[in-house]
Amino acid sequence: MGDSARLWALFPLLCVAVVLGHWTLLRLPYFWDEGGYYVPAALDFFRTGTLIPQSTVTNAHPPLPAILLAGWWTLFGVHILATRLLVSIVAASALLAVFRLAGRLLGTSAAIAVTLLTAVYPIWFAQSTLAHADIFAAAFSLWGLALYLEAASSNSKSNSTAQPHRLSHLALVGLLFALAALAKETAIVTPLALALWEAIRLLRERRRESLAWLAALLAPLLPLIAWYAYHHWRTGFTFGNPEFLRYNATANLSARRILICLWHRLIHLTLHMNMFVATLATLAILRMPAIATRPRLQRSLLLPIGVILAANALAFSILGGALLTRYLLPMYPLVLLVCVSEWQSRVKHWGWIAALAATGFLAGIWINPPYAFAPEDNLTYRDMIVLHERAVRVLEQHFPAATVLTAWPAAAEISRPDLGYLDPGAQPFKFVAIPNFSLEEIQKAETDPGAYDTALLFSTKWAPPRGKVDLGRANRSDDTKYFDFHLDLEPREAAALLHGEVVWQASRKGEWVAILHFPRVVDAKLTTLR
Repeated sequence: MGDSARLWALFPLLCVAVVLGHWTLLRLPYFWDEGGYYVPAALDFFRTGTLIPQSTVTNAHPPLPAILLAGWWTLFGVHILATRLLVSIVAASALLAVFRLAGRLLGTSAAIAVTLLTAVYPIWFAQSTLAHADIFAAAFSLWGLALYLEAASSNSKSNSTAQPHRLSHLALVGLLFALAALAKETAIVTPLALALWEAIRLLRERRRESLAWLAALLAPLLPLIAWYAYHHWRTGFTFGNPEFLRYNATANLSARRILICLWHRLIHLTLHMNMFVATLATLAILRMPAIATRPRLQRSLLLPIGVILAANALAFSILGGALLTRYLLPMYPLVLLVCVSEWQSRVKHWGWIAALAATGFLAGIWINPPYAFAPEDNLTYRDMIVLHERAVRVLEQHFPAATVLTAWPAAAEISRPDLGYLDPGAQPFKFVAIPNFSLEEIQKAETDPGAYDTALLFSTKWAPPRGKVDLGRANRSDDTKYFDFHLDLEPREAAALLHGEVVWQASRKGEWVAILHFPRVVDAKLTTLR
């Protein structure tokens, strides 16, 4: 059996492992951007064949995730379990790319370590069943990176620096990066970073092969440009509606914000969600001599990996209104690849370091860090979903005709049955939406009390409970100014301002949800029938 056949024989095992590892998560209702954009967009394509979403605001994201989801639903039916299983398969294919990349560069033991560490890293673990575009883009990007870095490795081991690769290999790399960009537009950053690296090598080393690589790495721009041209033709907007463009690009161009974002991105790549266990262990052993017989990443590979990491950190410090870590999803295996390379090359029994890092990652899946973070970075997102499910059940049972004051994403959860929160056949709720439950927004809602008779409040941001250690408190003013950080009022505080009462509330590990009811006095006039 050839190397490729043995590699693909591993794929079913990875699929089973991902599915079993996420077994209790596979039937959870859709979460956050799943229900806000990606699933509605896929449902629109499934039902009408339109690439431009109709049931949600179009923001010019490329259509590949919607096409893949719709095709999968055609085969297996439109339900949440089918969606989660497809995402698990995509996550498994990405892990297979990680295994191939690490195996070709560092050997089987390192490949097992890098793959397992990636799989249990909290951010990767949480995203492995969520139908966000990022996991689709990560899978295609990692396969493209695997083929590119394998080629770079083979060149460094050969005496010739100008030996061209087969056209099919170059075309496949270009195709994989093109598919990544059609899954998530920001995935184009990685092939463009590599194209810049090849351009530098062409100028410095006069490598003819770099010309071929430049063509392959720039080719993914063409289908992305074609998509934006089509989107502009159909909607009049190239990069999505003006508000989306402002929030994710034009409003982010101050130097101070970019520098703060760079600091956050450095933390995300090296420390966040217990990544510090791996990176600090690597720093601690760098002064140890390398073991000559052990494989390690050579400088010819570390340089392009560094270019990729730097380019993505910079790009996502400029683009994107929210500092979501899933934007960096394909970068985490590269960080772990570098770490495992140093462990293996410098420490005789390096498996103990890998086990320590894995323990830290597993703990991070359930234990929250002492600073604010997005719930989707670990299983906090499950706590949020479970609480919202319970709250919607209470609304259905006790206030079925209510007009509900709430915020996104709960507004979608109580109004769209296809997101999985409402009982089958239940009537969607009418709602009044506000941005969040901060003091300012609650005071605005208080000025129009007749617009609603019930409120569904919840924690829109996860932060350490009051009185607990909070490492991010010193950055609170900048986070509020640049990243929409705010403190939600507690239910009893909101109830006092809105002149209502808390009729139900629940909490899980810092996430909370509450239902408020407002007995309204109706001004009725007696009319004589004639």
